[in-house]
Amino acid sequence: MAVLPPIEFKFPELRRWEQGAAPYVHVLESGKSGPTAMVMALTHGNEVSGAVVVDALLERGLKPRRGALILAFSNIDAFHSFDPAKPFKSRMIDEDINRVWGRLDQPPTTAEMKRALVLRPFVERADLLLDLHSMHDDGVPLMLAGPLDKGVAFAKRVGTPFDIVRDAGHAAGMRMRDYRGFGDTRSAKNSLLIETGQHWRNSSVVVAKDVAARFLAESGVVEAADLPADWRQKTPPSQRVVEVTHAIATKRGNFTPARRFEGQEVIAKAGTVLGHDDGEPVTTPYDDCVLVMPAVNRPLRAGVTVVRLGRLI
Repeated sequence: MAVLPPIEFKFPELRRWEQGAAPYVHVLESGKSGPTAMVMALTHGNEVSGAVVVDALLERGLKPRRGALILAFSNIDAFHSFDPAKPFKSRMIDEDINRVWGRLDQPPTTAEMKRALVLRPFVERADLLLDLHSMHDDGVPLMLAGPLDKGVAFAKRVGTPFDIVRDAGHAAGMRMRDYRGFGDTRSAKNSLLIETGQHWRNSSVVVAKDVAARFLAESGVVEAADLPADWRQKTPPSQRVVEVTHAIATKRGNFTPARRFEGQEVIAKAGTVLGHDDGEPVTTPYDDCVLVMPAVNRPLRAGVTVVRLGRLI
């Protein structure tokens, strides 16, 4: 039997935040002109580090100095279904809410589509969006900046974490961070998705607080002094950008890794065997190939992405 990762921090009690502009959505107005910044937590119900951050911002009574601030909990029903004995089951109720944003014009047939329709007007209002996520496996924090230059530039202004991942989205459906203006080169809207580390590590909360504080200060809706002084961590001396070029999916869930891989590991030589899928070798396509969020250290099913391969740019 697989050993479950430890839960290192106390989950927040979120029911006190149900009443807002919509259930679990709070819109804070400054009354002055400026951008609208949005911080979203719980896009997946078991990714709790972001919920700790949004809960703390609401508890602090943070008010924007200009523009508006939207603080929201996305898949709240999935979060409330959390069972420590089966902690990965509460990722969603019916489907991944971060794959439905390209089909919101269709009749809502799942809990996630219905919730996305509630969230949609607030997401559409946002000029700047920070989507707080975490990872199934232990790994270094990653900023998923999307496919556009503006996302990478915004990630560099935020200044952390070390790794910025430039990717074209997910084949299974549109993510919130790519919705409408966020994914349009002609729009000034911008969004970032942070993967803070393993779901229930204390270190993931530290990363989520740091990135949220930087995002909010960079947005201009608040000033750095308005945020908890201990949230901001040391800025890395540099950042690197990894462009995803391949997404390797297992055909039938039979992928066998050559060894245990670490996230953001750089494989020096092209042609290095990463493993075998249905007996066929999977190899690196070029030198200095970066393994982005490998999923080869846990059970797989047909069609699951085993690893994304990236090039340093």
